[in-house]
Amino acid sequence: MAGSETGTEPGSYERGLFVTFEGGDGAGKSTQIRRLAETLRDLGHTVTVSREPGGTPGAEAVRHVVLDTSAAEPFGPYLEAMLFAAARNDHVEQKIRPALERGEIVLVDRFMDSTRVYQGASENLDPGFVQALERIAIAGLVPDLTVILDIPPEEGLRRAHERRDPSAPVDRFEKEDVTAHELRRVAFLEIARKEPERCRVIDASGSADDVAQKVLDVVKTAFAEAIFREDAISPAAAHETAEEKPGAPAE
Repeated sequence: MAGSETGTEPGSYERGLFVTFEGGDGAGKSTQIRRLAETLRDLGHTVTVSREPGGTPGAEAVRHVVLDTSAAEPFGPYLEAMLFAAARNDHVEQKIRPALERGEIVLVDRFMDSTRVYQGASENLDPGFVQALERIAIAGLVPDLTVILDIPPEEGLRRAHERRDPSAPVDRFEKEDVTAHELRRVAFLEIARKEPERCRVIDASGSADDVAQKVLDVVKTAFAEAIFREDAISPAAAHETAEEKPGAPAE
C-alpha cells in the first residue's frame, strides 16, 4: 500500500506506506513521528521521516522564505501558497515517491492538509485556486493515513513557547494570536469529518506516552496486515533473508 495515484481518496501501491501528521503548533507532531518511526524500525521496517515545508534541499530553501516574516508575507497569501506548492512538488518527486517505490514507510510532518488550512481557511483563498495548486503539488500522491493531533490552541502555544529556543527568530505563524490558531483547529477537524477514510483525529492534550500509544493503535488498525502481523517482514529484511539462504533466487 501507499498513497493513491488518482483522485483524492487513499489507495494502494504494491509497495510502501505513506502517513502524514497534521495539527496546530505545539501538538507534538515531531515527537510522535520520531516515536512511531522508532517502533516501526524495531519491527524491521525501513522508515523515511521528513517534514514540510522542506524535506529536500530545494524545499528547505523555500522553507526559509515562507517562514521568514520579512520575506514572502509582504507579497500576499497567493504567492505564499504557490511557494508552498513548489516546495511540496519537489519533496514529492525527489523524496517521498522514490521512498515509497523502494517499499519504505514514509512519515511526514505536514502535507497537503496544512495548505488547505493555513493558506485556504486562514487566508480565505479561492477554493478552486487551492485545489488546483494541490493537484499540481502532490501529483496524485495522497496519503494512506493522516493523523491529526488535536489540542486546544492555548495549550499548544504554551508547549510551543516552552520548547522554543529564545535566541531563534519568531516565524510568521508563531506570532499570530489564539483566534487564528483556533480557526485552524476547526479547519483540521472539518477535513477529518469530510475524509474519515483517510483521517484519524487523536487527542494530543495528554502525555507524550499516552499520545504515542493512541497513534500506535491508529496505525495498527489502519495497517494491521501490512505492518503488524506476526509474520510481517520489511522489504529490507526480506532481502537480507534471501541473501542468507543458500540458493535463494536473486531479485
